[in-house]
Amino acid sequence: MTEQRPGTENRGDTLREALADDRLLVLDGAMGTLLYSRGVFLNECYEELNVTRPELVRGIHEAYARAGADLLETNSYCGNPVKLSAHGLEDQTEELNRAAAQLARDVAGDRAWVLGAIGPLGIRIEPWGPTSREEAEHYFVRQVTGLVEGGVDGFVLETFSDLDELEAAFRAVRAVSALPTIAQMSVGSDGSTSYGTTVETFAEHMDRAKPDAVGLNCAVGPAAMLEAVERLAHSTSLPVAALPNAGLPRMVAGRAMYLSSPDYMGRYAQRMVEAGARLVGGCCGTTPDHIRMVRQAMDVTRPSSAVTVQVSEHMTRATGEEPQPLAERSTFGAALASGRFLVTAEIIPPRGWDPVEMLAESHRLRDAGADAIHVLDTPLAKSRMGVIPAALLIEKDAGVETVFHYTCRDRNMLGMQSDLLGAAAAGLRNILVVTGDPPVTGAYPDSTAVFDIDSIGLTNLVHHLNQGLDPGGESIGRPTRFVIGVALSHGARDLDSELRRFHWKVDAGADFAVTQPVFDAGQFLEVLDALEDLHIPTLAGVWPLVSLRSAEYLANEVPGIRVPEEIVERMRHAQQRGPDGAREEGISIALEVCEAIRDRVDGFQVNFPRNGRESVLRVIEAIQPDPPGRKEDAI
Repeated sequence: MTEQRPGTENRGDTLREALADDRLLVLDGAMGTLLYSRGVFLNECYEELNVTRPELVRGIHEAYARAGADLLETNSYCGNPVKLSAHGLEDQTEELNRAAAQLARDVAGDRAWVLGAIGPLGIRIEPWGPTSREEAEHYFVRQVTGLVEGGVDGFVLETFSDLDELEAAFRAVRAVSALPTIAQMSVGSDGSTSYGTTVETFAEHMDRAKPDAVGLNCAVGPAAMLEAVERLAHSTSLPVAALPNAGLPRMVAGRAMYLSSPDYMGRYAQRMVEAGARLVGGCCGTTPDHIRMVRQAMDVTRPSSAVTVQVSEHMTRATGEEPQPLAERSTFGAALASGRFLVTAEIIPPRGWDPVEMLAESHRLRDAGADAIHVLDTPLAKSRMGVIPAALLIEKDAGVETVFHYTCRDRNMLGMQSDLLGAAAAGLRNILVVTGDPPVTGAYPDSTAVFDIDSIGLTNLVHHLNQGLDPGGESIGRPTRFVIGVALSHGARDLDSELRRFHWKVDAGADFAVTQPVFDAGQFLEVLDALEDLHIPTLAGVWPLVSLRSAEYLANEVPGIRVPEEIVERMRHAQQRGPDGAREEGISIALEVCEAIRDRVDGFQVNFPRNGRESVLRVIEAIQPDPPGRKEDAI
């Protein structure tokens, strides 16, 4: 581990010493938006320019040094192996970061210190994504190693929203180097990250981690950042950095432009210092002209007097409440908690906005004895009525509880949280979390998917809401009361991976599971044996086949569903007796499977095949433990 880069002694002090005294320091401005303005396309790898067009990067560093920057950031913001892999450059992680540091080092000389710039990985880490904290730390270590080899004086961790990821990056730095480190997050105009983490919570965590300075960068312009800086400076004893954008981008002639003038940035630099900042620079949209005015403002501004750190209600991060007992969250949850055998059915919302047929179907399923109705969320990635309003319509009109399926495909984490808070406020209580089919399987193959988090991350999010917390660990007030379901694909090709993911879903807070349709009772029971330690209520999927064509389709084209050849053969023979014969055989197969597995599951979830209404109603009536309408504690 290294403290001071050889050759910096003639500067008179180390960067750590400069950060520890009361002097004001100027950071440089944007790199990415400046490269873009100089003709580098957005689809190019900006870190690769360190080796392919070093003169371009060097010229930007030189311009910032002439403008008076004390600290030059390396061109390495996206230089981690995850983001570099999008360009096929992950194997060059150390090389590109080393080159980035050397370029800045050559320009800085004795005029400035060099900070190795490290940004987020661009993926979600646990508990919101499949990447573990240890894996994230390993990715960051590779980047840090290259920057140290290139000769940086310190590091700036910037534009983070997830505290866990920021702390993983900081641990990676400390695993390789003792060089001074500035830890920064990106907040919106409300002073919170996109995860909901407040600047006070950020300060609390960083005071424990002990970087050399903390700060805020990107996302907002000087005015909004000033308010956040004031709050941050009153919440930490560490030096504070402020790097706002040059305002918010505006579209001018089809191009994003940042319109805050250098004079404006200079005025706000002075106000940042008066609010408690010790380091001021710029982020997106800022140029050497902006930094020159920041330099001038800093040269005539005295550091503010020591700011008293105030302990407020924000500085104690909410710990969350125990979720309400399952039996108290919904009638469906009470049935699960009591161990009562359940029979549920599914409905697909209409392609249009008219709910009449959907509501009529809900009445039929209720009257047949369904305990609850599952409302599917755009299956096969085909656009349909939104699942939350559809579920609300069904509950109001048919008087039966719903389990609304919710996919991760179409929304980012912020949008999901907003949807779920609205669903909770409207009275929906039961949710089944699924990752969702990719759009390429739907009617709009050119549409894009979001997949910001997967079903494991969304299960974590809903469980946090049930504790009264948002993803940033901040209180949302009264906790939600969702009964959380997850899917089990017992027929997955990579069954080991599916079972591992299922364990993670249960660890994340799942209350019950629903399986894919079961056609192979023996294989299904083997999977249940492997999951016996989890003790989670499980509803087995039941699909009454209606034709040979449907059997062949499920057997050959639908991932995660296992249809044995003998079942397909039975449907082939039955099809020879005509459509009615095939439907009767499909019902017989479904009932045989139910009988074989009934003692090992907590209920059945009857799927709704195309043209299979009568089959579904007959199966629901046949598999109930009690006659329809006579369940004493019916939902």
